[in-house]
Amino acid sequence: MQSTPTDIRAEESLADLASYVSAARDLESLTRPMLALMERVTGLESTYLTSIDEAAGQQTVLFSHCSERLDIPEGLSVPWGDTLCKRALSEETYFVNDVPERWSDSDAARQLGITSYMSQPVITADGQLYGTLCAASSLRATFSAATTNIVSLFAKLIGQQIDREMMFNRLIDTNSRLLNSASIDPLTGVANRRAFIEQLDALLAASDSTVSVAFIDLDGFKEINDRYGHDTGDRFLIEISLRLLKCLRRQDIVARLGGDEFVVASLEASEETLKQRIEAETQGKISLATHCFHYDGPSVGTVESEPGEDARAVIARADQAMYEVKKKRRSPR
Repeated sequence: MQSTPTDIRAEESLADLASYVSAARDLESLTRPMLALMERVTGLESTYLTSIDEAAGQQTVLFSHCSERLDIPEGLSVPWGDTLCKRALSEETYFVNDVPERWSDSDAARQLGITSYMSQPVITADGQLYGTLCAASSLRATFSAATTNIVSLFAKLIGQQIDREMMFNRLIDTNSRLLNSASIDPLTGVANRRAFIEQLDALLAASDSTVSVAFIDLDGFKEINDRYGHDTGDRFLIEISLRLLKCLRRQDIVARLGGDEFVVASLEASEETLKQRIEAETQGKISLATHCFHYDGPSVGTVESEPGEDARAVIARADQAMYEVKKKRRSPR
């Protein structure tokens, strides 16, 4: 069977899809390039992602990629019951090219001048309808099943990104609830060992990606205490905590395990990137209340989580990696 132009565009576009998914930081940074890709795949003039509030009876366009011929603006909110998406989901008809005849009672479609329409539901992991991924045109178009399947794949990937963001928001809420005397280190204000283990276990359980963990030992801390006094040592620990917090991303976790040992967990960064980021932030000139000195930096051991590991196991491997780094730093060159 000879491939149609849309089939060819779909095959060419799949090569770009992996890079968009891997580079995505949030829902918007994934969706915008995917909408442009979807326009290339389908050939339709406008592509857009919506959210649906069934309780309020409203559907809202979150992000759109439109041509001058058919403009579906972001922020557009329409009654859910009048939408093509509602009809498509109810009838399980996800592509039509005769909208004026098939759904002539839709005021929204008539006002926008839609003739061809494609829609796929965006479903979260708990089975809830989040919204729809749509494409529309004022012209009559035709598609093969392969093109429809690719748009379905796009909708699933967007659903997975929404799940990840919901997970991160739950973790942030959990972090906020844990900020009490039982879960924070009283000197530095970061999480303590118990809170870190709880948060890391939650992150490992909720994520289908690897988590990078860094174990940080502040080499030379005893000498700083002995030379400048314990008050300066405490200020040094606080300064290191602030520097670690500065180099973290939104969903990263930092904790003081005790003494001069800290840990960091990151879902975004690879273990090497995380190590470089920490080392760059924690070495160099240290300016405290009454003392200023150069610090060569801590020993940082990093690992990436393995399937089935819990927090204690990952921390133990990161601790061992840190000791290997420390031995190399101590060995004569």
